Amino acid sequence: MSRLKLTQEHVEAALLGGCFLGGGGGGSMAKGRALGEAALSAGPLELVSLDEIDPEAVVVTCSAVGAPASKEAMAKPEAAMRVIELMAKLDVSPPAGLITNENGGGSTFNGWLPAAMSGLPLIDAPCNGRAHPTGVMGSMALHRDNRYVSKQTAAGGNPETGRYLEAAFSGPMEAVAALVRQCAVQAGGLVAVARNPVKAHYLKEHAAPGAVMLAIETGTKMLEARSHGAEAVVQAAVGFLGGRVVTAGTVDAIDLITEGGFDHGVVSAGGCELAFWNEFMTLDRGGERLGTFPDLIMTTDAETGLPVTTAELAKGRRVFVTLVPADRIPLGAGMFCRELLEPIEKVVGRDVLPYVTLK
Repeated sequence: MSRLKLTQEHVEAALLGGCFLGGGGGGSMAKGRALGEAALSAGPLELVSLDEIDPEAVVVTCSAVGAPASKEAMAKPEAAMRVIELMAKLDVSPPAGLITNENGGGSTFNGWLPAAMSGLPLIDAPCNGRAHPTGVMGSMALHRDNRYVSKQTAAGGNPETGRYLEAAFSGPMEAVAALVRQCAVQAGGLVAVARNPVKAHYLKEHAAPGAVMLAIETGTKMLEARSHGAEAVVQAAVGFLGGRVVTAGTVDAIDLITEGGFDHGVVSAGGCELAFWNEFMTLDRGGERLGTFPDLIMTTDAETGLPVTTAELAKGRRVFVTLVPADRIPLGAGMFCRELLEPIEKVVGRDVLPYVTLK
């Protein structure tokens, strides 16, 4: 693929594949559908390969930040365009294209609406090929460059309840990411974000080129299998990605805490224990570690085969638990940074670093 005109069929596929690749996070398919369909209504939209873009051109990341389970979370599709407009307040050169920060039921579609409204290309080089909890994890290891000044804008919240806000920040990566996270908290749980302009050549080695097409292709396989039942849908996804179904069973217990703009907790299902921090972080069974973030740990509904995020899990729901090794997914540079993965251990209370590849 060099250029692909996106259609409703691509939206349907990207919803399923993106949500599966979210690994428990990455927003809801309802949010993704709203963004995808709004984008198609706004104008023609092309998904463009990275090699079609001038290496010296400026590219901006589109994201969403917040706690998926928050009851007041609201970031209307229009906020996705507003954050691009706010970039001008930070003296950012007009971008030549937009990328999404990650795959997910909602986040695969970050950037679609502003790309369609502005006529900018949507570049198939997300910051990460799966979803991740913190903004810095999706910043392509830019935090390691002391010369890089992070520029980020945020918009979101319900104007009818007085929670809508807009913000523009410039400064050290982790400080700015923390401020954006607080914007999500103050907005009621969720904000649209534009961030971290870079030259296109940086994406080749530090982003996840091809990850949007991977979501579309994964979702296409799942859609093709739906007539054969839920297990066929799940097997289509893991078979295509090179993973496996670990277990099937009922959610026996779920401990979910929403704080600081994040969801975290532990789920027990099918004899397995899954710890999560927005996304699933660890998968254990009988004291044995089976999977560790950035491995793709995911749950799907046992009746339909549809992906189920951590925010959608409930006690008594029957699910499949699946695992795809990290080396089967295109990952951004942030997935290999010790300093970014280490905080997971404190949040979920599980060892992570002994099980991951670091650079």
